[in-house]
Amino acid sequence: MDNLSAKGISWYYDRLNRHCCRLTKPRRAILDILEDTGEHLSAEQIHRQVSKISTNAGLSTVYRNLELLVRIGLVWKFDAGDKKARYEIAKRTDENHHHHLICKKCNTIIDYSASVDNEKDFIKMREKNLSRKYNFKIENHCIDFFGLCYKCRKS
Repeated sequence: MDNLSAKGISWYYDRLNRHCCRLTKPRRAILDILEDTGEHLSAEQIHRQVSKISTNAGLSTVYRNLELLVRIGLVWKFDAGDKKARYEIAKRTDENHHHHLICKKCNTIIDYSASVDNEKDFIKMREKNLSRKYNFKIENHCIDFFGLCYKCRKS
């Protein structure tokens, strides 16, 4: 399991270290899988892939580790509208931020970042205003748009 780049493993290791956590085999496998895939995986899908790597991690171990990785900001969790949590690797601050377009019929999830540059100033100002108004430190945000993809609209 040497999929994480040196830069990536350093960032993950530092974040885990700050939260007094080790980079265990199941955590490393989960991070490798999410780093390598371009998909938004459910815990069950992640577990199937972790099992192929032959770590002895059960589904409950995967769930427990995913929740820890979400809590400390290494993994993002979101609902794609099908009542199943989906997970993706959290991006470092030097990587592109993106949002999601989610088809309500076939559950296709499309990452988009084409207009994010135009939105950055608006989002930063909105976060600043919300933080000030509610005395709340915003660490992250998630913007998902729900609708119908091209294929589902045609059928």
